[in-house]
Amino acid sequence: MDARLDDLTVPVRRRLWRYLLFTSYAILLFASGALVALAGAAIYYVNSKPDLSVWHTADLDEEFTASSDVATLAEYRALEDRLFAELRREVYDKVDRDERSQFNRYTAGSRSDPDIWKPNWNRTFEYATPGAAFGVLLLHGYSDSPYSLRGFGALLRGAGAHVLGLRIPGHGTAPSALKYTSAEDMTAAVRLAMRHMKSVMGDKPVLIVGYSNGAALALNYDLEAVEDASLPVPAGLVLISPEIAVTRAAAYANWQARVGDLLGLDKLAWSSVLPEFDPFKYNSFAVNAGEQAWRMTQKLRTRLDQLAADGRLGEVAPILAFQSAVDATVVANAVVTGLFERLPAGRHELIVFDVNRIYEAQGLLARQIDLEHVLSGPPRAYAAGVVTNRDPTTFDVVLESRAAGEEAASTTPLGLAWPANIYSLAHIALPFAPDDPLYGNDRLSENPGIRLGTLALHGENGTLSIPPTMMTRQRWNPFHSFMVEKVRQFAADRVAAAH
Repeated sequence: MDARLDDLTVPVRRRLWRYLLFTSYAILLFASGALVALAGAAIYYVNSKPDLSVWHTADLDEEFTASSDVATLAEYRALEDRLFAELRREVYDKVDRDERSQFNRYTAGSRSDPDIWKPNWNRTFEYATPGAAFGVLLLHGYSDSPYSLRGFGALLRGAGAHVLGLRIPGHGTAPSALKYTSAEDMTAAVRLAMRHMKSVMGDKPVLIVGYSNGAALALNYDLEAVEDASLPVPAGLVLISPEIAVTRAAAYANWQARVGDLLGLDKLAWSSVLPEFDPFKYNSFAVNAGEQAWRMTQKLRTRLDQLAADGRLGEVAPILAFQSAVDATVVANAVVTGLFERLPAGRHELIVFDVNRIYEAQGLLARQIDLEHVLSGPPRAYAAGVVTNRDPTTFDVVLESRAAGEEAASTTPLGLAWPANIYSLAHIALPFAPDDPLYGNDRLSENPGIRLGTLALHGENGTLSIPPTMMTRQRWNPFHSFMVEKVRQFAADRVAAAH
């Protein structure tokens, strides 16, 4: 026994032991109570969510992973064929009768069935252009599909490009796939796709167009290519609503799933469980997807830090980026502070779509990006532009822009205007034209099934199975024609620079 305890009287020692036992008991009681409270909270949270369906629980074995024995795009697409056959067997054929409806994506022949579209845009697609002057790799976002960039694929094909729209692993099938897909699986698929583009295009330039998580994958690949001379180098990057940073809470998302595994509560693997009525985007979202998004942003930060330390950020490919001034999916300002303000001069340009200042002037809105900081102050190493109201009393918009290295900004009329009922863009809106058949507002566009851009139903709260926020979020970009011209010119500049 400790000599200091030997010096104590017996009564004192007894009181000390009772105190230590009481303290230990209290700690054990508190820990047990905390565990019970945690379990209770988890059960309450689970019970508040809808029941899981087969598309939440199916485990599809034919998905590409970083360890797959797949080396070419042909092998990738053959595996994809087997995956979609498995999807048919394990999901479509097992949907409960009472879940089948005209607005269920997994009801064969429904208005939301992707297979009524020709082609099914959940699949990898390729536009082979004879004598193509350049190549383009399209990378869609999280929970998304190749559909989101099909419009840009058609545009760039018309400009003379060989186009590959890659289905990122975990996407286009069932939301359950995102419980298992990792950032490494996705980056491996991008490397495979770029090797294919190099084999097709030879020494001709290849651009990468990335949307949301696809933009993070595009940037990550380019940073990898700076470090690894064996990787084909892209001639330029177009980043749309780029995932440069996400909220810190995403870093701990998978702890929810781990608690679910411990308690046998499968619903804890999901941050949202929603009806699946969109043919080309999951509405339900697995917590693993949030953690993988955070891991991807950490990969970007680590690589940017390393290249900065090595003095090699000047080797990053020219970037053209588009970002909404407000964004509920990614940290909007990170594209400024986490990317553009770190880059040395290198033909980079950032375009920000401001909020509708008519609504801002009424005190209804707050921006997430300090646009005055972007357009004023010391000259920047990158060009910047803001699409914004000419003044707070008109819906007409202009481009306020400042060239790289310049102090003064200029104003250019665009001949475009805010629709009166739209107060801002949204993370999901930027890639889609007003006449997009699924997400646009043109009721005359050719569409074999559901239209989501014009979906607006009214009634009593808590009655409709579709959350109201899914109907009010802006899905198309009224300034898409301006964006198209910027991308077309960027591609032309990159091709010219390669000669």
